[in-house]
Amino acid sequence: MHFKFIFFQKEKKCLKKIKILATLARILLCNPCANLLIFLKKIIFSEKFLNNHRNSPTDFTRNRKLSFPILIFFFLNLLKGSCQDELDHFFKIRESADIPFKFVSKAAFTNARKKLKFQAFIELSHALVRFFQKYFPTKKWKGFTLLAIDASTVKVPKTPEIIEHFGTWKPKKGKPCPVARISQMFDVLNKITVDAIISPKKIGERELAANHFLQLMMGDLILLDRGYPAFWLFALIMSLDAQFCARISYKKWSIVKAFYNSGKKEKIIHLNALYHSRRKCEEMGLSSEPLKLRLIRVELDNGETEVLITSLIDKEKYLHSEFIDLYHERWPVEEDFKTMKLRLEIENFTGKSVHSVYQDFHAKVFTKNLLAVLIHPAQDAVDREKSNRKYRHQINFTQALSKIKDTVVLLFTRPEAMIQRLISKFLEVVRKTTEPIRPGRKYPRNHKIKRKEFYPCYKPVR
Repeated sequence: MHFKFIFFQKEKKCLKKIKILATLARILLCNPCANLLIFLKKIIFSEKFLNNHRNSPTDFTRNRKLSFPILIFFFLNLLKGSCQDELDHFFKIRESADIPFKFVSKAAFTNARKKLKFQAFIELSHALVRFFQKYFPTKKWKGFTLLAIDASTVKVPKTPEIIEHFGTWKPKKGKPCPVARISQMFDVLNKITVDAIISPKKIGERELAANHFLQLMMGDLILLDRGYPAFWLFALIMSLDAQFCARISYKKWSIVKAFYNSGKKEKIIHLNALYHSRRKCEEMGLSSEPLKLRLIRVELDNGETEVLITSLIDKEKYLHSEFIDLYHERWPVEEDFKTMKLRLEIENFTGKSVHSVYQDFHAKVFTKNLLAVLIHPAQDAVDREKSNRKYRHQINFTQALSKIKDTVVLLFTRPEAMIQRLISKFLEVVRKTTEPIRPGRKYPRNHKIKRKEFYPCYKPVR
């Protein structure tokens, strides 16, 4: 009996130590996330941020229900339903009410949003990315941050103001419809949008890419699809002490065509600037001297041959065999556009003005980024917990998006003392919703898929 008692006591002590260690692990997991939210709240409540992002010095001076910070928090709640429904639900969560109630009218929201510059969400996104890169353990490739750039188009509300600003797309069948071009520079290993742009359709992908490069840092490696290669764009990247790897067409470049026909695996070339690129370089203050670059042949499983061009010319440090996997690392940016359009419903706008389109787009990008950062340490925990499984498991981002709705309201409106507990509960939920990553699975693209359209007069019930 005495032996059983001693064993029971030791077991109790052991369980107590495990609980303490688990608690410490949760605190360590939540600390950087809590610090991020406190950091963002300080920015939002600062006088400087208010002055920079209101349209007039008299805006947001009175004590209104929709104050400057509250309006921002409302936009971050992934708005998809009717404005009145979203407002009622937002204040239900914020006030801890039993049922939704009409605290603010739709008209009041419409007037308040006119006073808020959409650049507020861009500044918050950039601040979030900088904080993440500084204080979180980020994933890299051979010391490089892998950034993929890609663009797409989105349908925007059909109003005269929007049509004039963004332009229209003329399909083969049907009437012309207004569309905007969206572009992003995406950290493919950490699933973070470093920079996002929504612009008129007439602005090309390369010009938008050049705007993204304002956020480039030394040690960044840009992955580009075959629509981007241009001498001036390569020169711009290298002038910023960054590197690139791009897929390039052998049919449009004579020097690349000669390499393709030679059958060689790789070759160092000196790329000359043509007339248009020389003019572009002059406009941008860039040197038009020949660039020393490297061409790499990649044989695909389907028998096709791709040619990559890169500024990584050290053949011993960056092996030929590594480049096929490196270029394929850009795939997450394609998946992120799918997330934007189908999960975030980026085309489901809350207003019919140009201003509202910019506000909605950048607010949703910020919330998506915030979620990606919050689950980042949780994914590391999942990797450790499921290390003995056949396949690596990842957090189901779609499920996490559904959970961040309304949770983001609490994270920004509750006292700082509660933030860590809220994050802990949120991460505990998303950590349990994972899915296996099965490498090698391929599905052909279905280009005939018709995306859901959103009609302002027929908003869904949330």
